[in-house]
Amino acid sequence: MVALALISAAYILQADFNRRGMKADAFFMITMAGIAGIAGAKLYHLLEDPVVFFTDPLPLLFSRYGFAWFGGFLGGFGTMLWMGRRARLPVLEFLDACSPAASFGYALGRIGCFLSGDGDYGKPTSLPWGMSFPNGVVPTTERVHPTPLYEFFAWCAIGALLWYLGGKAVREHKAAGRIFCAYLILTGIARFLVEIIRINPPWILGMSNAQVASAASVIGGVILLFVLKSRSPQAA
Repeated sequence: MVALALISAAYILQADFNRRGMKADAFFMITMAGIAGIAGAKLYHLLEDPVVFFTDPLPLLFSRYGFAWFGGFLGGFGTMLWMGRRARLPVLEFLDACSPAASFGYALGRIGCFLSGDGDYGKPTSLPWGMSFPNGVVPTTERVHPTPLYEFFAWCAIGALLWYLGGKAVREHKAAGRIFCAYLILTGIARFLVEIIRINPPWILGMSNAQVASAASVIGGVILLFVLKSRSPQAA
């Protein structure tokens, strides 16, 4: 599913490059960002509890679970920024183009979490669509919220909206940056809300680390949108 997510994201990003007239190889970029994202997700998870990791690192390093979303975001996003700059693409327009692809890629990646039952599910529920994962990587016999499916549908909807807004921005020659702002705000809100029914432990102020990152994403998106709007009314 990770491979399918990367391939799908590459096709979507290449299509966005084409409609924007941007000369770049989306498949190479996504491949490199995907590798960096997987490495970042694993490293971030391991360093969340360094004492346990350094006590016996090899089994944890090569285990098939333990990938932190925030670490993957940092690794993938940082690599994409570097590659965009290497290709001499306008930063804001490049980030706009990446936003729909990132949304759909994340959505498909979450199906992998769902199929493996890797602990990304939510709290126990009596709702009719509640599911158990007795044979999952992190098994549970309780009926729980299938939160990866919630994220799949939410991120597909966000990706579709961003694709539509991106096409409209290209046709109407809107100032670059607002699609990326919408991505930061919408995905931040969606992840924050999903975390309410997830089983992740609190980190700061009663929020999980994903909620803190989500709040930062929303705040960052709002600030960037305000800056863009102050520079050009077209960015609003």
